[in-house]
Amino acid sequence: MKSNSFKSFARKNIVVIFLVILCLGFGIGTSDVFSTGNIGGIVKTSSFLSASNIVNLTTQMAINAMLSAGLTYVIILGGIDISVGSVAALAGIVSMLVAQKLPNVSVFGAILVLVLSAVVVGGICGTFNGIMITKFKVVPMITTLAMLNMARGLCFVLSGGTAVFGVANNYSWLGGSRFLQTPDKPTGWIPVITLFVILCVFIMHTLLSKTVFGRHVYATGSNIKVAHLSGINTDKVTLICHILCAVMAALGGVLNASKLQNGQPAACDGYEMYAIAATVLGGTSLSGGRGSVGRAMFGVAIIAVINNGMNLMHINSYWQKVVIGLIILLAVILDMAQFKKEE
Repeated sequence: MKSNSFKSFARKNIVVIFLVILCLGFGIGTSDVFSTGNIGGIVKTSSFLSASNIVNLTTQMAINAMLSAGLTYVIILGGIDISVGSVAALAGIVSMLVAQKLPNVSVFGAILVLVLSAVVVGGICGTFNGIMITKFKVVPMITTLAMLNMARGLCFVLSGGTAVFGVANNYSWLGGSRFLQTPDKPTGWIPVITLFVILCVFIMHTLLSKTVFGRHVYATGSNIKVAHLSGINTDKVTLICHILCAVMAALGGVLNASKLQNGQPAACDGYEMYAIAATVLGGTSLSGGRGSVGRAMFGVAIIAVINNGMNLMHINSYWQKVVIGLIILLAVILDMAQFKKEE
């Protein structure tokens, strides 16, 4: 009986268990051994498990967390959005172009410019995707592939193919500032970007898990015909989900631009693959109808831990792409196995 309970717990929490194993593995793998000078005084320190690295890890997770939180909605619908990386880059470019025109703003004004730029860019891109899918019945993969190319092309058109820089320092507050300065850490311990991402992810999680709209999303993803016959406006649900996905991607893009204090036309290239991998790793089914923003964050953490740990162990960055590719494949295989088991 206990064996069955353990198997059930392990199956339901395999992602959390895998994350803990990864952290322990990289903690041991990045340990340095040194002597304290006393007899037998041997101490092990881990660069991976250091407080400073853990804080840095949260900032490295930030952009992917934003993209994955929005993408969870679309994948629960049974769709896909491969344009999130390009939409993020476009929002970053637009926000920096606006910032150049408004150099004399307060920190609050700078945040307002960044957020409004993201909402406008994300709203337009998400509305386009949603209308193409609901009204013109274009396959989500093709629609978002078109948006991927259009958004990336606009990045180079608007920026002239070069980075957009020369903005006021206040625009870097959202992505680069920290709270809680100490003598050991004069730059601060708590990144503003981390707090902003936690707030956005919490809102997205609550909207999906605690509201009527969230139940409509799950119903539409489980069986769109039955949901429609039940009185749910499935086209409206699909449109809103694509808008939310694009706005979250755009917010991730302006956070990245704020952190770098410039807009790069090639920014966030390939980030859609990391977001898809994290979302599916977190248990969101590619078949639709099942998933959670909260659990997707465990997938985000796994991706960040692997990249961070391999960097600290000085493993070639090309191998990181190989590992992420294998993780995506494993996540899809596990998803398919779970789907067959439920049938």
